[in-house]
Amino acid sequence: MAGSIPPSNGAATTRRALVVGTAAALAAALTGCDSDSSSPDASGDEGARPPVVTGSKPKGRDTIDVVADCGAKGDGRTDDSRAFARAYAYAAGRVWDHVGRTVIDVPAGTYLIKSPNALLNAPGGKLKANGLRFRGAGKRMTQLLFAPPRAEDAYLCRNEDSWANLSFERMAFVCGTPGASFFYSYSTGQAQDYRFSECEWTGEWTYGLALDGSNTNSEMRWDACRVGGAYRKAFLYSGLSQKSTDPSQQDQFLNYWFTDMKVEYSWGNFLEFPYGGSLTCRGGSYIITGKRPQSTADYGRTSTFFRFPRAGHHDSVQRFHAEDIRFEVRDPDTVVIDCAWDSGTVHFNDCDDTAHAFKPFAKNSRPHRYRVGARGPLVRYDACQLSGQHVYEDGGGGDGSAPRARYDMCLLRNHPAQDFIAGTGARVRFVDCVGP
Repeated sequence: MAGSIPPSNGAATTRRALVVGTAAALAAALTGCDSDSSSPDASGDEGARPPVVTGSKPKGRDTIDVVADCGAKGDGRTDDSRAFARAYAYAAGRVWDHVGRTVIDVPAGTYLIKSPNALLNAPGGKLKANGLRFRGAGKRMTQLLFAPPRAEDAYLCRNEDSWANLSFERMAFVCGTPGASFFYSYSTGQAQDYRFSECEWTGEWTYGLALDGSNTNSEMRWDACRVGGAYRKAFLYSGLSQKSTDPSQQDQFLNYWFTDMKVEYSWGNFLEFPYGGSLTCRGGSYIITGKRPQSTADYGRTSTFFRFPRAGHHDSVQRFHAEDIRFEVRDPDTVVIDCAWDSGTVHFNDCDDTAHAFKPFAKNSRPHRYRVGARGPLVRYDACQLSGQHVYEDGGGGDGSAPRARYDMCLLRNHPAQDFIAGTGARVRFVDCVGP
């Protein structure tokens, strides 16, 4: 064809060489795939063997839809408890070699659930499985309205030493019966590794997640979730002690991560750990919008983001870290942290609770409270903006003079450093801080 320029022999040769070279490389990569099983593996570990898989792959589809497959209506009026129970039973029946093989899809809609444990019902540790996934359409698009006939001891989910590696994604949980609870988790080694992504909680709950048992109930993560509503006890409560045979072992609650959260609820506690814990909160906004409706024996009228009310824990289970969080202290009954640990560490980095520091109550508010023993906790604030006063009480032990808290390059909005501490100020050191 006139004007066309044929490819040069060099270009054609290069293409053929590339094809030949790729085939040769693939053949080389596959060399040895059928070699004797006694040969050492590529890493040089002569004892390596593939895992033994027992049983056979379960029949049925790997994904089940609570509407299309189980008959849920999602209209907010029809009781969909049976449909969710059917979906969970299907997933539990497809566990193969102790591994879950099912994703439960929950399309957009509002699903009324009246029966406790309808979303997840694993009592007594009869099932030992790893992997169960609930997948919604979006945080506000998929809503599960839990409205049991009575609130006491009613949970939407119950996992008793049965499931590890649970995942809840892009859905909202609404408490329709004030005082009901979202999740009861009991563990002596199995129930652990939970993940919540883009989920939301609203309504008045007693517990969000109530942890019981010993040894694990650990490795749990919340990403980009919203905690709304109200909590008679706490959103995450460790050490329920209903079934634990050895309460002292409940110190083994470890590794809870909250990332990019919107914690904006009316009243109650966010994290309450009567036993030890290792917790990290990074990013987001934390606001308590209202007041506890009545005084209680445990809390008075206060609502607290981080409450650690007991001393005397095992080593390595007293660690708390908060970073890049904006807190709002809207009234004197709002407490950021109330910590009675007698060891371990507490660290706030680049946090700010001064949004309402201009209000008349702020100067006399005490949103950070500690009882400090001979070994701590060791408390540190780095590059934080802080309102009110911080309280340090002597928890006993030692001569009461060694510093246990340090404030580095912090802005103190309502008081200069010499007036910022209420209580045992001898335990506190200020470095390059700025007062009003």
